[in-house]
Amino acid sequence: MRRPGIVVAAAAVAALTLGALSPSGASAEHAPAGHHGTAARPADVPPPPSGWDTVFADDFTGAAGSKLDGTNWLYDTGTGYPGGADHWGTGEVETMTDSTDNVYQDGNGHLVIKPTSNGGAWTSGRVETQRTDLGAPAGGQLQVTASIRQPDPANGLGYWPAFWMLGADARPVGGTNWPGVGEIDILEDVNALSKTDGTVHCGVNPGGPCNETNGLGSGLLDCGGCQTDFHTYSVVIDRTDTSNEQIRWYLDGQQTFAVSESQMDATTWQNAFDHGFFVILNVAMGGGFPNGVCGCASPGADTTSGADMSVDYVAAYQTK
Repeated sequence: MRRPGIVVAAAAVAALTLGALSPSGASAEHAPAGHHGTAARPADVPPPPSGWDTVFADDFTGAAGSKLDGTNWLYDTGTGYPGGADHWGTGEVETMTDSTDNVYQDGNGHLVIKPTSNGGAWTSGRVETQRTDLGAPAGGQLQVTASIRQPDPANGLGYWPAFWMLGADARPVGGTNWPGVGEIDILEDVNALSKTDGTVHCGVNPGGPCNETNGLGSGLLDCGGCQTDFHTYSVVIDRTDTSNEQIRWYLDGQQTFAVSESQMDATTWQNAFDHGFFVILNVAMGGGFPNGVCGCASPGADTTSGADMSVDYVAAYQTK
């Protein structure tokens, strides 16, 4: 997730990046399957294609109002990692909790993350995979995907849903080695705009080859129906071309963006992306990204409380 104080405007970077890709870059060896549908009919976790293995999956089949499976997930609580930056380093204003008021399984095959306001004091939820070894093998690929319905508040100023990944080495030190350890943002939207943004963070802050604190990103892309239906958001880390590795983003199986190793020095790329990651799901409130987009302070006094992000499944696949 982007750090505070920078207005995000990366569409030009996206256009340059996509324009530099060869046609083969737009058609991966394995493009993620697309899925969209309503909350009433949860989808099964898609099986791996031939030549791939499922290395992580959760389709949230717990009882209504139950907590997550602790063998798969851990809860982040408070306003930052112990020893790390306050407000999660992004300027967001909520306090994360492990309460089922904010994070729960709904009994219909979904994880729900629901921000709520008590007189302007916001609470929400943020969960991470226990595993930190979700990475592309040398010469192979990793796909991480989730089926998500974004929050749909009447007034969404300050809402910041996200599905993203941090390098494994961030966990032991509270993220103080960001951005060199690597971050891949698979889905971010702000202010209930019904959009999606994909970004990588790497190198040094500020500046560096990933233009921190912005990162290298697609900019906010239209995502029609993403607040009312489930859609699949995916990223593929592709290390099959050892001279120019690549990360690609997909919405419902259609590629939306890509970043390649040739956009930076090899050492920065390898330090950021050639290792294991853990996956994070959260809904922040306020902070640098939503504030930068609206040119205001968020959330507002009339921002709707209780609009949830619903997750049908999360899965990771790896080539054999």
